[in-house]
Amino acid sequence: MGLEEAKEQVDQAFTRDDLKGLSFENTFGGATSFLRRRYSKDLTGVDVAITGIPFDQAVTNRTGTRFGPRAVREASCLQAFDPPMYWDGFSPLEEMAIVDYGDLAFDYANIPAFPKALTDHIRTILEGGAASIAIGGDHYISFPILRAYAEKYGPLSLLQFDAHSDTWPDDDMDRVDHGTMFYKAVKEGLIDPARSVQVGIRTVNADNLGVPTITAREAHEMGPAKVAEKIKSVLKDNPTYVSFDIDGLDPAFAPGTGTPVWGGLSSWQAAAILRDLAGINMVGGDMVEVSPPFDTTGATAIAGAHVVTELLCLWGWTRRETGAS
Repeated sequence: MGLEEAKEQVDQAFTRDDLKGLSFENTFGGATSFLRRRYSKDLTGVDVAITGIPFDQAVTNRTGTRFGPRAVREASCLQAFDPPMYWDGFSPLEEMAIVDYGDLAFDYANIPAFPKALTDHIRTILEGGAASIAIGGDHYISFPILRAYAEKYGPLSLLQFDAHSDTWPDDDMDRVDHGTMFYKAVKEGLIDPARSVQVGIRTVNADNLGVPTITAREAHEMGPAKVAEKIKSVLKDNPTYVSFDIDGLDPAFAPGTGTPVWGGLSSWQAAAILRDLAGINMVGGDMVEVSPPFDTTGATAIAGAHVVTELLCLWGWTRRETGAS
């Protein structure tokens, strides 16, 4: 740790001059942007914009994920001073221009207006030349985000880590529900089900619309390396949106979520799978369903912050090698 820098650095969310570089300000002080990145709406030269979506009006059980972005930002302060482990020296904070784009502004009492507001928000980021990684919020947010990404890339591969398939039938496209949005995404042609993968599923859905699925038990029995290999064999080089529902982890590792289900992935399994996915053509992503009121330890937010960091690594890994945008 740069102890000398720690004596001088504070509030780098506002005082940082360079979009690249590690941060050494005290973890327990200062303004809590994600990984101490600069808060900015200026996307000039930006590779990735981290944005919070504090929306939880679509949940079927416990609310509270509106507080997720704030908690994940705070938890991320534990990671801002070192490159992530196991990435062969790849240091996204030093090699990529990353900003904290702040949160989506929306009228909490006008739920029907929310989807368009979110699509427009992400469209603005993409038109500015950056990719987005969103911090939820409940899982419904993926649907409006996918609309913006499909406008740019066409039908996407979806890589989803989750306890639930979220493809239960719902042909009312105006309903706002965090358990049906990927059904709608398939029906709208936003994602290609045959080239998508769901990982960690451990709830029953009779019709998963043809999306290849690796259940939680299969993931345990296969091991992370083979899980990643199978995922890559399906995704190939197709533009891929990665959505990580924190309830993909077992409640022992992520109790702070709205609809926990036993038997999920452990933290180390998720970390190993994500690392072994290096090379996929990830174009954007999200981490959702962290509900801080149900975890007084902060462990769920810490896990969420690590997931977002791994998503940054996945996005940057391929571009580091190819220079792709």
